[in-house]
Amino acid sequence: MKRVKLFTDGACSGNPGPGGWGAILRFGEVEKELSGGEKQTTNNRMELTAVISGLKALKEPCIVELYSDSKYIIDALGKGWAVKWRSNNWIKPDKSPALNPDLWEELLKLTEIHRLELNWVKGHAGHPENERCDALAVAESRKF
Repeated sequence: MKRVKLFTDGACSGNPGPGGWGAILRFGEVEKELSGGEKQTTNNRMELTAVISGLKALKEPCIVELYSDSKYIIDALGKGWAVKWRSNNWIKPDKSPALNPDLWEELLKLTEIHRLELNWVKGHAGHPENERCDALAVAESRKF
């Protein structure tokens, strides 16, 4: 399997409010930037959409080194929370509904195709790819 790097970030002006997401896919020396946004959304939805969009852009199963500043995503995948939410009909252990089940369902299906290696990065701390993804996300959110 090919090994690729996926850097992602989401942004939202207000929460909810206009939002955007950015992603960078890197395979060797080749890079591809992706971005998009929505008029009315949340930061977590944009974070999830960035990861989903990056994974969907891959043409074959890959080992994906995911770099995200979202503890929501890194912990929910890495600690198995999202899988447990799905197995409990999108109900969390405290009996509250898991948020964003539509996006989590899509992301979990993609994790069955690709093998993810999860890496949390501190946001707004000078990580070049995280800063670029943030700039893409903010630019998209400003379109609304």
